[in-house]
Amino acid sequence: MTRNIIIRFTKQQIPLLAAVAVGVLQAVWCPENSAIGAEVVDRIVAVVNNDLISLDDLNSKFKPYLEKINAMGYPPDKLSQMIFKVREDVLNQLIDQKLTDQEIARYKITASDKEVDNAIERIKKANSLTDEGFRQSLSKEGLTFEEYRKLTKEHILRSTLVNREIKSKVVITKEDIKAYYDAHPDQYGFEEKYRLANVVIKYSEGPDSVGRMQMHQKMAEILQALNAGKSIDEVIQAYSDSTAKVQGGELGSFSLSAMDPNIREAVKDLTPGQYSRIIETDYGPQIFRLLAKERTASKTLEGASSEIENKLYKDFVDQKFSKWLEELRSRSAIKITL
Repeated sequence: MTRNIIIRFTKQQIPLLAAVAVGVLQAVWCPENSAIGAEVVDRIVAVVNNDLISLDDLNSKFKPYLEKINAMGYPPDKLSQMIFKVREDVLNQLIDQKLTDQEIARYKITASDKEVDNAIERIKKANSLTDEGFRQSLSKEGLTFEEYRKLTKEHILRSTLVNREIKSKVVITKEDIKAYYDAHPDQYGFEEKYRLANVVIKYSEGPDSVGRMQMHQKMAEILQALNAGKSIDEVIQAYSDSTAKVQGGELGSFSLSAMDPNIREAVKDLTPGQYSRIIETDYGPQIFRLLAKERTASKTLEGASSEIENKLYKDFVDQKFSKWLEELRSRSAIKITL
């Protein structure tokens, strides 16, 4: 793979080649880091129709990736594999950029200075940055303001191309949304909820062990009365007194996942109408009654429609863009000379 790349070595350096194979790879793709002083001569690595991609272009684009790969601590054989793989991906990115730039030129798509300025102002506003703060942020990223303007203009041009070729042709129907909703019950499916009522004797501030025991004895009597057929309202009236006020009533509907683990264990196997055992809680001893089990959608179709439409739109655009690039490649003259 490396034999087609022009590298000049001194006679004293030639015996080192076998021992520094990975170093040579790194020198090729980021020459200034070369540990052996190799001089890399720029050359053409790809021809895309009438446009050229140079080794210098590839080195410049690949350098940040190489730094990340080196920081991962791979052994030499794995390191060389990663370098080749990522370098190939970066070269393909450059080829795709050339193809899209050629289409931009073919359709005479332009972006005015005002459009670029407006786009930059929106970014500054979204990040609450002054002009000075924005330039400082760019400097930390190793970019000048002029370089960022150029990148922003390229982004606008490519977005306009994608809108023309892809987005304007993507239509998401109600049938598409419903089909996705029905096919993903794990995201939008039904959830079982427990409609509960309770009886509780609330602890007074700092009850002693005797007081707690008396409350539990009273709760045992309440549970016996409930199981004998008395209603929650009846036991509240019958067992409330000045020393221990019994409270309770309907609480609402809850999923098992939303319940305290102790309560969940006590109610999960109940059938509607049944009472739980006495449960010790931070509020005091409680008894729960399961009134009903209800199945409710975690998100209705109507409530999830906007979210699904956005997801489908992005997925469709990505798929169509990939297909469009493949078709563009198939009718283009592309020659890789690496």
